[in-house]
Amino acid sequence: MTALAQETTAQVLWRRFRSPAAWSETVDLFAILTAAALPWSTSLTAIFNAAFLVCMVPFLDVRAFLQSLMRPICAAPIALFVLALVGTLWSDAAWGVRLYAVGPTVKLLVLPVLLYHFERSPRGNWIFIAFLVSCALLSVMSWLVVFYPGLSLKAEGVLERGIFVKNYIDQSQEFTLCAVALAYPVTMLLREKRYWPAALLTALALSFLVNMAFVVVSRTALVTAPIMLGVFALLHLRWRSIAIIFAALVACFAIAWQASPPLRKTVETFSRDYRLYMQQSEPTSMGERLEYWRHAVQFFVRAPLAGHGTGSSEGLFERAAQEPSWVRGVRVFPNPHNQTLHVAIQWGAIGIAILYAIWIFHFQLFRGEGFARWIGLLVVVQNAFTSLFNSHLFDFHEGWMYVIGVGVAGGMVIRARQAEAKAGEAGS
Repeated sequence: MTALAQETTAQVLWRRFRSPAAWSETVDLFAILTAAALPWSTSLTAIFNAAFLVCMVPFLDVRAFLQSLMRPICAAPIALFVLALVGTLWSDAAWGVRLYAVGPTVKLLVLPVLLYHFERSPRGNWIFIAFLVSCALLSVMSWLVVFYPGLSLKAEGVLERGIFVKNYIDQSQEFTLCAVALAYPVTMLLREKRYWPAALLTALALSFLVNMAFVVVSRTALVTAPIMLGVFALLHLRWRSIAIIFAALVACFAIAWQASPPLRKTVETFSRDYRLYMQQSEPTSMGERLEYWRHAVQFFVRAPLAGHGTGSSEGLFERAAQEPSWVRGVRVFPNPHNQTLHVAIQWGAIGIAILYAIWIFHFQLFRGEGFARWIGLLVVVQNAFTSLFNSHLFDFHEGWMYVIGVGVAGGMVIRARQAEAKAGEAGS
């Protein structure tokens, strides 16, 4: 009996091993784990993503996959990676630096794979749910770290208020995305008069905003959150509703301003940093950005078409730091803290054209109604606007938020379009 049971188990395992459906479920599982791990760990994110890609191989329809790569939404990210790879040929940096600079673009190759898979998988929503739940748990840990700093996993010398892992910029980007993304399902639930689920999601969204107001928030998030909310209001609300919500937000911000010293401190650093840099040439955070941007524009003018090559930024800034015009005390940093300038320095106008093609093609993909379209649109808008102050497409955390968000939501949108097209054909 035992031998028979073992044989049956072996047969079941072998059948699942040969089943494309079973492999697809495994791929979905690793995609869910990747999204859940992203707010917590770079290592786990990389491991789960690698497992996701490996499990794609046994049931991959190579011809269909290669055909999908010809779509502009897939071709543009691949083109930026190819440009980074080819750009190593005219760079004057050491080969180790050149190849290291190619690394941030490699994640863009995963985006077409996600689009292909979730065009076929019905479990895309689980990826977003996993990320939301993971961020909610991180919010709880953030509050615990406020009261018990010893719980933080960060090194003692780099402790930040309310930061359990990573840093306040990454955490603010996650919480902003989750809070604004919930506006769509809340609105839909209210229209259906499902008040209790709407109240629950509203409370969850407010918990993220309260954390950002009273614990820690990045200045980039403060600038981009109103833009993201504005996009939602213009797309999904009537003008009367916009006016009421705007008034309520102003009132809430006024209350938070009076009650939250961290929020006031963050906002006040805008004018203080600018004033110290312009009047006293002190190397403040904003001052450093302005210094990087000023020199980055000069670098671009010297090689406007194809740039200085992959990995050239660090050497250019090191040489610029030796010039009298460099503000004393400003750190030498290979990243100019602006995605367009970061691309322009290395690959010139060609790189800029491809970068903006990525954002434009993906923006166009998500036009219309539906939850997946809203998530995808929000991810593109957030990345494009935060990239005015950082190189977020190339940063690990924000870059993966973009790849996963656009890849999963884009696949869901394409799947829905195909279903609508089949329904239309059947109806005719």
